[in-house]
Amino acid sequence: MDKETEEFYDRLKVELDMSNTWPALYLFKFIVPTEDDNVERVELAFDCMGAVIKTTKSKTGKFTSISVDVTVKDAQEIVDKYLEVSTIKGIVSL
Repeated sequence: MDKETEEFYDRLKVELDMSNTWPALYLFKFIVPTEDDNVERVELAFDCMGAVIKTTKSKTGKFTSISVDVTVKDAQEIVDKYLEVSTIKGIVSL
């Protein structure tokens, strides 16, 4: 991970800690190209966590938005999930 990315996640952790009491319900939002197994890979990242996952295809069907409501134990768990899904080609984290 490069220095800029590391600094971003460090700031995110601080902001999450200041605005939440743990454990907390957190909403992850992603957009992925609909091709291949991208949607399935995001869903698998949250498997066995009790997550509520909602997917919506774009009008053209090229992209899928994914909303994941899940209870997390701390800010580090959120950062870890973002890093885990960041390996999916074309994913955009919102």
